[in-house]
Amino acid sequence: MIEPLLLNLEHRDTLDEREKARLRAILTRERRVATHEDIVKEGEQPTTSCLLLDGFAARYTITGDGQRQLTSLHVPGEFVDLHAFLVKTMDHGLVALSPCRIAVAEHSALRELSETEPHLTRLLWLDTLIQSAISRQWLVAMGRRARAAHLAHIICELYLRLRIVNRVEDNSFHFPLSQMQMADVMGLSLVHMNRVIQELRSEQCMTWSKERITVTDWNRLQRFAGFDPVYLSLQRQPR
Repeated sequence: MIEPLLLNLEHRDTLDEREKARLRAILTRERRVATHEDIVKEGEQPTTSCLLLDGFAARYTITGDGQRQLTSLHVPGEFVDLHAFLVKTMDHGLVALSPCRIAVAEHSALRELSETEPHLTRLLWLDTLIQSAISRQWLVAMGRRARAAHLAHIICELYLRLRIVNRVEDNSFHFPLSQMQMADVMGLSLVHMNRVIQELRSEQCMTWSKERITVTDWNRLQRFAGFDPVYLSLQRQPR
């Protein structure tokens, strides 16, 4: 059931069979979440953390005037709220952007794991550190990148995050988000978002149609985005 997580972690370090068994033992319960349904709500104090097995999810914040800003995207193999184990009270919400399948770990089980499995604890810590690094890149993109380059950067990042969990085939991946949802990600109006997409398409390095993105020229897309994947920590090495 938790193969996406194992693929994600083993891309960064080696897990032995005992460690894999420990992870499977704490992620035995599964739940399904419909599109637009909250996985966790702002203000809640969850006693579990959720691992995304299938689908796309996002963190979001609602502004004082009721506008929604998506602040991160999550793909299979990633914990969407591992930080809730220590933070306790959620200061943002988590929503399913497509039908999602989730594995649930009790915080009591995570506590025991952290006290008995230092290597696994470091790898789960790394997962949260990578999410922090992604957030930093998103902040830079929001403030300093041209909008088309910002979108290209997100596509480069998602392409690599999905590839390590075997969700990319023939340079193509399923992308169920609408233009309105991407406008929420980038803080744009729908009209402006449409212009940004058309500008990126004119670079002839990717296509986006029928919930599918295909990277037709990776090197060109990477150059246009100014994308350096070092922040994703994709090298397998001892942690």
